Amino acid sequence: MQILEMTSDVSTELDDASALGRRTAGLIGLPGRQVLIVEGHARTRDQLERSIRDMGFAATAIGSAETALRYIEERRFDIVVFDVDLPGINGLEMLSQLRKRGSQIQAILLASTGDLETARKAIHLEVVDYLNKPCSMGSLERALERARSRCPRPRLPEISEALQTPRKTVTVAQQDASSTSLEEIEQRHILAVLNKNGGKRNATAAELGISLRKLYYRLGQYQRQGLLP
Repeated sequence: MQILEMTSDVSTELDDASALGRRTAGLIGLPGRQVLIVEGHARTRDQLERSIRDMGFAATAIGSAETALRYIEERRFDIVVFDVDLPGINGLEMLSQLRKRGSQIQAILLASTGDLETARKAIHLEVVDYLNKPCSMGSLERALERARSRCPRPRLPEISEALQTPRKTVTVAQQDASSTSLEEIEQRHILAVLNKNGGKRNATAAELGISLRKLYYRLGQYQRQGLLP
């Protein structure tokens, strides 16, 4: 059973979120802001939809991969935020089908736990970001901005820092604190393959099954985190 928790005063943060939503309402119609949420648990789905709208995105929330595939075929979405564990077709299989259709939709993955096979598939399918449950709204907003910046259209201005407010944290599942996040597994896998190939980027990208652009993007992140010289 999923549990949602807010980590600070609920009424104050909901007021802050409502104010932010009003100030960013004019951004919703801009390119790069059409978001589809695919989450099997109704309570979490509703929470994500409200929060993403408050961030200035147009959010549509549904509960299954099958419905998502139909929606994306019929309507334009720039970003899909999806859970790995969905009823019926799982989230990664859904994204695989979209890629086979030639979809360039930017993808943000939600996962309760991480494993190497999931990380490999996500890398291959060009997932923009991985958010381990529970995730903060700040982390989600940063992931959405990264996804928006990668949409196949001119880069748009970032939301002003003046619009940023403290975010509530959504706890979507009980999680063992000692578990390894999917992002950490991905980091280890990419760095291990890079080391195996003697630092050669072309060979590493080929073995991982990703583009050089994707590899350089990840390596740049690791350098900023101090994982690479």
